[in-house]
Amino acid sequence: MPTNAVYLVAGLALLLAAVLPPVLTRYAVSAPMVLLVVGMAIGLAPLPDGLNLDPVDTRPVIQRVTEIAVLVALMGVGLALDRPFSFRDRSSWAAWSATWRLLAVAMPISIAAVALLGWSLGLSGAAALLLGAVLAPTDPVLAGDVQVSGPQVLDDADADVESAEEIDEEDEVRFALTSEAGLNDGLAFPFVYAGIFLAVKGPPSEWILRWAAWELVGKIVLGVAVGMVVGWGLAKVAFRAPRRALRLAEQGEPLLVLAALVTTYGLSEVVGGYGFLAVFACGMTLRTAERGHEYHATMHQVIENFERLLVLVVLLLLGTALTNGLLAPLDWRGVVIAVLLVFVVRPLAGLLSLNGWRHRPDASSGMTRPEALATAFFGVRGVGSLYYLAYGAGLYAFPEERWLWATVALAIALSVFVHGALATPVMRRLEVRRERFTA
Repeated sequence: MPTNAVYLVAGLALLLAAVLPPVLTRYAVSAPMVLLVVGMAIGLAPLPDGLNLDPVDTRPVIQRVTEIAVLVALMGVGLALDRPFSFRDRSSWAAWSATWRLLAVAMPISIAAVALLGWSLGLSGAAALLLGAVLAPTDPVLAGDVQVSGPQVLDDADADVESAEEIDEEDEVRFALTSEAGLNDGLAFPFVYAGIFLAVKGPPSEWILRWAAWELVGKIVLGVAVGMVVGWGLAKVAFRAPRRALRLAEQGEPLLVLAALVTTYGLSEVVGGYGFLAVFACGMTLRTAERGHEYHATMHQVIENFERLLVLVVLLLLGTALTNGLLAPLDWRGVVIAVLLVFVVRPLAGLLSLNGWRHRPDASSGMTRPEALATAFFGVRGVGSLYYLAYGAGLYAFPEERWLWATVALAIALSVFVHGALATPVMRRLEVRRERFTA
C-alpha cells in the first residue's frame, strides 16, 4: 500500500469515526464493529513496507497507546456519572450497591474461572492467572452503547443548588456497567502482579502477604486518595478561585480536563498508587463540584472526542493485525476460553453477584430481573485487556505470550461483535419496559 493510500485510508477512517455514532444509534451495529471490520479489510490489502504488527515486537507501543486510551476513557467515565458518592453517606454506598457487587463478586469469580480454565487446558499457573487478570476488567473504551451518555447539566449555570442535587442516574443498567468499568480497570492491577509474582517469586506462600498489603490494598488507597485530592483542588480553582482569571469554569476552558488527567496519573504513579483508579477518582471528584454547571459537559465533550480518535486507532490496528497473523498461534483452547468468557463466565458471575442465591435480584440492587440479566451479560472486553497483557508481558517473558495475544484478541473481537449486535435492541427494550412501568 503506497504512502498516499495510507493517508486516504486514514482520512476515510476518521470520517467513519465522526459519522458512525449518530448514524448507527437506531441499528444493531456498533461503531467498534464497523471499525474492526474496516481494519480487517485493510489487513487483507498489501501493507506499507516496514509496518510491523507483531504484538511481541511492538509491545511497548501497544502498551503506551492503549494506556492513553484507557486513561482518557476513565476520565470520561468519571465525568459522565451523575450519581454522586460520599464515603461518609450510608445511603450513597447503598445507591452504588450493584457496582460493589460486580467488583467484589463478579470480578474475582471471572478471574478465578478463566485462570482455572486456562490451567486445566495446559497453561502454566502464572500464565493462566495473568490471562484471568487480563480478561477480567470490563472496558470503558468500547462499551459506549451500554454506558451512560454524559453528564446532565442545568440550562442555567446559576440554577439553585436543590435542582443540581436532584441530578442522578435513571438507568440502573447503564450506571452499573459504567461505574464497574471505571473501577475494575484499575482493580485488575493486583491480579496482574499476582501472575507476575507467581512466575518470578514462586509459590504464593513466599509473597502473598506483601502482595495483599501493598498491591491489593496500599496502591488502591493511594490511587483513590491522589485522585480525590487533585480533583478537589482543581475544582476549587476552576469554580471558586478568588481571582476570576483562575475560574476556568466561567471561561469554559476545556483543557483543564486534560491537565487533570495527566497530573493525576503522573502524581499517582510517582507516589506508587494505581494511576487508573486515580484518574477515575479525579473525574468523579470534579463532577461533584457545582454538579449542574455546563462546564462538566464541555470537559466531557473534549474527552469524548479524544477517546473517539484513540478508539479509531486501536480498532483499525487490531483489525489489521487480526488478518495479518495475530491469530496464527491460536488453537482450540483459546477459542474455548474466549467463547466461555463471553457466553458463560461473565454472565454467570455477573448474575451471581446481582442475584446471589435468590430467585430474583435483591431489592437493594435497584434492578428488575431483566435488568440484572442485561448487566450480567454486557461485560464488554476491549482495550484494557490489551494494555494489561502488554504490561504484564513486559515484566516477565511468558513462553505462552504469542498464544496469550491471540486468545485475548479473539475474546475482544468476539465481545465487540456479540455485545455490539445485541446492545441496541436489548437496551431499547429495557427502556420501553421501564417507561411502561413508570407511566
